[in-house]
Amino acid sequence: MKNSTTQAVADFALTFPDTWVDHPWGDTVIKVRKKIVVMVNESSDDLRFSLKLPESAADALESEYATPTGYGLGKSGWVSFAIPAGKEPPMELLEAYVLEAYCAVAPKTLVKQLLGQ
Repeated sequence: MKNSTTQAVADFALTFPDTWVDHPWGDTVIKVRKKIVVMVNESSDDLRFSLKLPESAADALESEYATPTGYGLGKSGWVSFAIPAGKEPPMELLEAYVLEAYCAVAPKTLVKQLLGQ
């Protein structure tokens, strides 16, 4: 991946139970079972990714770098981020978004396993 933060986002998502990498449209997609956790765009020096944020989409969209994801996905809580190269994104917040996205799409048994319940 061109952007090390993009790699860090993908690597973090891959720490969750039953996640794996797919390339359905040429970009990297991290999935849990058959559902998408996060889509990352590797072809840019910028940090570009999209994920479903059912709880915090409204807050995330207040960022100057966030927009509703296209193709009607934004209506379902999907948010796309485009953070220019050279900007240091808040990794703790990005990781919280990835965790939220995982918990939104993963089977309940895997979420309980991850959260130690």
